Amino acid sequence: MKFILSIASAVLILMSCSKSPNNTGGSTTTVTICAQVWMTKNLDVTTYRNGDAIPQVTDATAWANLTTGAWCYYNNDPANGPIYGKLYNWYAVNDTRGLAPTGYHVPSDGEWTTLETCLGGSSVAGGAMKEAGLMHWLSPNTGATNSSGFAGLPGGSRGSDGTFISIGGDGGWWSSTENDTAGAWYRYLYYFNSSVNSFYYDKTFGFSVRCLRD
Repeated sequence: MKFILSIASAVLILMSCSKSPNNTGGSTTTVTICAQVWMTKNLDVTTYRNGDAIPQVTDATAWANLTTGAWCYYNNDPANGPIYGKLYNWYAVNDTRGLAPTGYHVPSDGEWTTLETCLGGSSVAGGAMKEAGLMHWLSPNTGATNSSGFAGLPGGSRGSDGTFISIGGDGGWWSSTENDTAGAWYRYLYYFNSSVNSFYYDKTFGFSVRCLRD
């Protein structure tokens, strides 16, 4: 009976780990959640797929006035990179040179919705997506189990005025879906609930990026 239940659980949420190449010549771990294959870490690249450099922009005023792709570390601190990856504006996400490594793409709003639905709906999916415990998340990190293997971290964001916001409290990930000429859709997780939240923000915002296999 236990064996049959294990098979049923695996059919509901399929999880497997593998190694695949990224832009920097290293490797990245992936997890299969239902029929989608996600990276388990936030993107941490400095070049587009074709090798062109993505500018690092540290100055707040310069960041606020961007209309082209850029990245930064939270608080401009390189120590945040190995944990949370980089923050990218949406212009980098949308660049035709390709932000995601070969074989991957930045998920659309619809693909994020598919993930939420697979994990029980937006009101509870965040708990399944958040890293459990308080090593990186603020207390109480409500509902966090990481049962999906997504391992979402609270990397914070960079606002449209160039200020840094809420590391430890929330994590936000761009979608590739534009809302209008000024904004694009993203997903975010909070430390105080188990929801996956969606909204659109100004394209100059800096959010994390999590890639999905083609």
